[in-house]
Amino acid sequence: MYYATGNTSYVSFATDPQLAERAKAFYDVLDLSVFSWDNKLPGAGLLLSRLLMFLNPGYPYEQSLLRYHKETGLDMCKYFRRFRAFNFTRGGLALFNHGRGQPLQYVVANSFLAALFADYMEAINVPGWNCRPNFMPNEDLCAFAKSQLNYILGDNPRKMSYVVGFGNKYPRHVHHRGASTPHNRIKYSCTGGYKWRDTKKANPNVIMGAMVGGPDRNDRFNNSRMTFGQTEPTLVGNAGLVAALVAITSSGRGVGVGTVD
Repeated sequence: MYYATGNTSYVSFATDPQLAERAKAFYDVLDLSVFSWDNKLPGAGLLLSRLLMFLNPGYPYEQSLLRYHKETGLDMCKYFRRFRAFNFTRGGLALFNHGRGQPLQYVVANSFLAALFADYMEAINVPGWNCRPNFMPNEDLCAFAKSQLNYILGDNPRKMSYVVGFGNKYPRHVHHRGASTPHNRIKYSCTGGYKWRDTKKANPNVIMGAMVGGPDRNDRFNNSRMTFGQTEPTLVGNAGLVAALVAITSSGRGVGVGTVD
């Protein structure tokens, strides 16, 4: 709102120490460093870092903005496998939700933030940041985001694309009413559609571009509508996927066949 209006009352509100305390913005809680459908702290912190980097409003906001910028840098450090904040599958997928269902929506959302942070740093000619005692170049953060998107697009142990319609091997039993119910001019009730959900036949309709929930912590994928944590697409998941792909490809990083290069 500050960027749109120039009204500094929005900056005053966002940098109020009491707000940060109520939101636990600077608490050392691992799950609060994961951007997700019910935790927007990392995204808010990144936007406040952007404000500091590009339009530093100075006193009395600067100290609070510096804290958010430091916290954002720490969040970025946690993305790297070497620091062991989160587990990864053998195939390289980050388990931001600790191996529970719908892992890919967490992966794309945080890959999006990683790519944005790297872009912001490059825009102000800062080559990287410190994850004590390690200096991390921006390129490493981009490589992390690309590795996660590549996994989703097929660079994984199953060699499966988790985006329906992309590549030669993708989920055919997507947990989605419109995809699983045939177009036969018959109206089905809510429960009447269960027979199509429960059939072992592939979906009659291809829900092109939908990203499913994703594999389990062992890179295994049960291509069944009944395992909805793996085969159900969501709006929040696809929104994150589009955002991450745009963030990676709009900075001179081209898209290859099956991978983000």
